[in-house]
This record gives sequence, C-alpha cells and structure tokens, in this order.
Amino acid sequence: MHTVYGMSASGNCYKLQLLLAQLGQPYAWVEVDILNGESRQAEFLAKNPNGRVPLLELEDGRCLPESNAILCYLAEGSDYSPSDPWHRAQMLQWMFFEQYSHEPYIAVARFISRFLPADHPRRAELPRLLEHGHQALAVMEQHLADRIFFADSGYSLADIALFAYTQNAHEAGFDLSAYRALRSWLDRVRSQPGFVAQQA
Repeated sequence: MHTVYGMSASGNCYKLQLLLAQLGQPYAWVEVDILNGESRQAEFLAKNPNGRVPLLELEDGRCLPESNAILCYLAEGSDYSPSDPWHRAQMLQWMFFEQYSHEPYIAVARFISRFLPADHPRRAELPRLLEHGHQALAVMEQHLADRIFFADSGYSLADIALFAYTQNAHEAGFDLSAYRALRSWLDRVRSQPGFVAQQA
C-alpha cells in the first residue's frame, strides 16, 4: 500500500486524496504539520530533501515528491490521464499552468490570509497576489466558456490539479461571482464519481 505524507489543509495534498478516492485505491495517510516544522525534521528530509509535502512513498521505499508528478504516476493507465498524445499534452499544459500561473498566487494568498497573523508583514503581498490570481482565473474562465473540462478528452488530472485551490479561492479573498463558467466547472468536478471534499 502507498503512503502519502501530507497536510490536510494543503490544496497540493488534497489533489492526491481526490485522485486516490476516484481511483478507489487504498493508501495510508501520514499527517505532517508543516506549520510547526515537521517537514524540516531529519526523518522527513531523508525522504524528501526539499522538505515539502505531499510526498508519496511506495511499498518498496521509493519516494516521489511534487504533487503533479505524483498525480501523473498514480493515474498512469487510467481514464484520468489520456493516452492520446494531443489530449495528454493538453492535460499537461494546464497542469503546468496550475503550478506556474495559478498556485503561486491563489495558494500563496490563501496561506497568508488563513494561516498568518493579521499584522504579519507578508500581508502586504496580498494586492499583488490577488491581481495575478484574478488574471489566472480569467484565463480559466475564457477557456471554459465553451468547454466542459480543461482537456478535450474530458475530466482529467488537469481538472483535479486546478480544482484543489480554485475551490477555496474565497479563503484568499477571491470573489468568484463574476466567473460563471468557472463556477459551473467547479460544480461539474464535485459531481464526478468518487469525489471527496477536502477535510480541512
């Protein structure tokens, strides 16, 4: 059985919980409190020197970090990872978009808003993060205006990756009321077989 090291409040970790639930694949979950430095302890750093979650540990002891790499590994051969080269490239395009144009703004704004004190100096970053986050949401809205999911093949890892932080963007101060297509897509993801809500 695979073991997943993660923090339940993390969207990057929730991605794996959602995919594993939809695959119907059992796994062991090890909660890692990154806010209290548990991912920086020697035992964890031996598994992932980058000191971040999530981390997938296979039964043979091999460890794989980085949420989207883990998604690709777990979904290999399933309907969530298209075999057609074009559809697979579309999926990967949006997974790269999530990590470079979406997560650095929406997830970081959520972290600052939810976990840092009201007087923390990093709160000065929020206006810039909100501006760039809305730019990413606008790109998603435009793409979804005439599409059901992000890849033409249907529901895929691209949707799982982007759903994780978009679904709780309001916690970062993002108002999604103007994003009609985006909100409809969120509902479609929630209606997928095996869907599980984030627990924290």
